[in-house]
Amino acid sequence: MREKFSLIRYGAAGSTFIAGIMHLSLVANTIDRNFNTGLLFLIGGLAQIFWVLPTIRGWNKAWYYVGIGGTLTFIIIWTITRFPGNPINGRGGSIGETAVVVEIFQVVFVVLSMIILVRDPKLRN
Repeated sequence: MREKFSLIRYGAAGSTFIAGIMHLSLVANTIDRNFNTGLLFLIGGLAQIFWVLPTIRGWNKAWYYVGIGGTLTFIIIWTITRFPGNPINGRGGSIGETAVVVEIFQVVFVVLSMIILVRDPKLRN
């Protein structure tokens, strides 16, 4: 059973790592056009890469809740900013291939983290 959750932890950690790297790859092309978006990609990408550590190590539940919350926030911001007239930037954004891949990896992180929270006996209190 322990090996099963190790694999799930590695899957969650790998997915947040890839999403973080992809966010960081967007910083250079974004920060000069839209500083706030570039800064969001920079800080969010670094946070996602950092989140590999508590995810693999199986730190307490709070780390998973914060990681899930932060990732869901990223997903919600992306979704809202796809619609014209949205309250964040007022215009609808395009849906590019890179963005879709990032969102997929983020959803994978959230789902695997939720499975860990619910089923990993190490985290049950």
